[in-house]
Amino acid sequence: MHRPHHHDAPAPAPAPAPAPAPAPESANADAHGHGHSHDHGHHGSGSEPDWAALVTYLEREGELNTPAFVGAAGWLGELMDGIPVGRVLDIGSGPGVVATVLADAFPAAEVVAVDQSAALLERAVARSSGRVTARQAELPAEFGGLGTADLIWSSQAIHHLGDQQAALTELAGSLRPGGLLAVAERGLPLRFLPRDLGLGRPGLQARLDAAHEDVFAAMRAQLPGSVAEVEDWPGMLSRAGLTPAGSRTFLVEWPAPLAAPGREHLYAHLERRRAQVDAGLDAEDLATLDALLDREAPTGILDRPDAFYLTAITVHTARATGTA
Repeated sequence: MHRPHHHDAPAPAPAPAPAPAPAPESANADAHGHGHSHDHGHHGSGSEPDWAALVTYLEREGELNTPAFVGAAGWLGELMDGIPVGRVLDIGSGPGVVATVLADAFPAAEVVAVDQSAALLERAVARSSGRVTARQAELPAEFGGLGTADLIWSSQAIHHLGDQQAALTELAGSLRPGGLLAVAERGLPLRFLPRDLGLGRPGLQARLDAAHEDVFAAMRAQLPGSVAEVEDWPGMLSRAGLTPAGSRTFLVEWPAPLAAPGREHLYAHLERRRAQVDAGLDAEDLATLDALLDREAPTGILDRPDAFYLTAITVHTARATGTA
């Protein structure tokens, strides 16, 4: 496991000047994919999400996780050593945090952010200062129209597609000879408070995780064309016709006391969890969540000196056969 060491959470990156929104290439204006978040509250809700809040949430999450993405991009560079990287696709790019990291890591490549949301793609172009191009596409229906690439990255997006194996197989078919498919899925759940936090019954985060797994399973079951799959990602990449090139996990650690941007993200995270899993928690746990979400209380997440940010992102890679 590769562990970057940090002592304070980063402030959000300054907002670049607005860039024009990419021209829509999908007829489905309501479709969207977020790329990096493990939250699933807006899927299958039947209503349009609050895009301003969602963009902010996903950007903050991506910025907190950037050390892992930088580490992963460096590792991908090692795996691609000697293989020219002329084109990179970020599938389910969200607001382009990883796409921008990939543009830094592969400066000679065309980096394309692919997502279903024009609002998220607009941010991807803006935050990269135009170094990333945007492609709005209905996923997985329009995978075939994305063109070929030397490197395809997807972070926390494949699990939002009903047939994950079919999606990987189609992406594998878009790789150029010697090209690499990198999929970041699961890893370790976020931890941000002590086990006994002085409110309610100890172990709240473990119970939140268990309740969220039920939400996740229900989300997966409701996806169009949903196929139950043993989520052995190296095995799935192999069945897609690729040769596994290794898996690596990157730790993200921002110790307590967490800076204000990190605390605001945790507040938003708890708000989303509260809305998603309320039916799966007892009254005591719901009361604890409400106390953590109290902006005026010293025990609230915004004022606690013991709040931290700890998670791990696992990246699975596999290579297309052939000579580059």
